[in-house]
Amino acid sequence: MKIAILGTQREVIRTKFKECNVKLKMFSTVRRYEGVKDPAAAAKKVDEVFVPLISALPGFVEYVWIDLGNGAMMSITIFKSLSEAIDANEKARIWVKDHLSSILAPPVRIEAGSIVAYKGM
Repeated sequence: MKIAILGTQREVIRTKFKECNVKLKMFSTVRRYEGVKDPAAAAKKVDEVFVPLISALPGFVEYVWIDLGNGAMMSITIFKSLSEAIDANEKARIWVKDHLSSILAPPVRIEAGSIVAYKGM
């Protein structure tokens, strides 16, 4: 199941995650940011500070930070369980607000759902 929402509507994400088929092993969240003032600074801070934080959380599988060009960036997180994905979403939201709000606006679009096919690196 895939959802699209605006802003930081955590309850909608939580509800939609619960509607996903919980027999599947992994859950993902994709966030798109637009109007990023300094993509290089955002990437550096995410790589040096956020990646170690998120990758240390229980159930972590994968994290990707993508520069889409023209001031747009995207993150993809994958966790093994629904509860771990929800917890990571909240931690990510707080971290971005506390550490990147000067160069990164809140996500314009958040999509979340269960992973139905996957092949890692």
